[in-house]
Amino acid sequence: MTRVVAQGTFDLLHPGHVHYLEDAAAYGDELHAIVARRTNVTHKPAPILCAEQRRDMVAALDAVDEAHLGHPEDVFVPIERLDPDVIVLGFDQHHDEADIADALAERGIDCRVERASARDPRYEDELLSSGDIVDRIVERRGSDRDDARDGRR
Repeated sequence: MTRVVAQGTFDLLHPGHVHYLEDAAAYGDELHAIVARRTNVTHKPAPILCAEQRRDMVAALDAVDEAHLGHPEDVFVPIERLDPDVIVLGFDQHHDEADIADALAERGIDCRVERASARDPRYEDELLSSGDIVDRIVERRGSDRDDARDGRR
């Protein structure tokens, strides 16, 4: 059996996440998704949703056999525990495959590192980024919420 790991923040779950996880699942027989804890997300704004909620959403997807929370201090602890055959990175994740492979080798973890394919938007107004979704919400609803808070609605 080939065990695959995919990891990410998975904030505001969207079709790009679903594509990534489905693509990752195709690399093996069993897909484990590791959901980053807020403290480990340092390359972009902190997630909107709590880690447990994000994990539960990811776990509900058909492609995912099991979803796990990341370790609060060491992102490689769940990898060591799961002992995957393949780690699949998202097509636009900031990680470098060679750096990940080197870190795995240093820890004695024997698995290959792959990169998922991109998913092109299928609809005119489709968003495939949590950041873009947040921006759209602020753009379209930010002033409405401000007016409602000020009693002007």
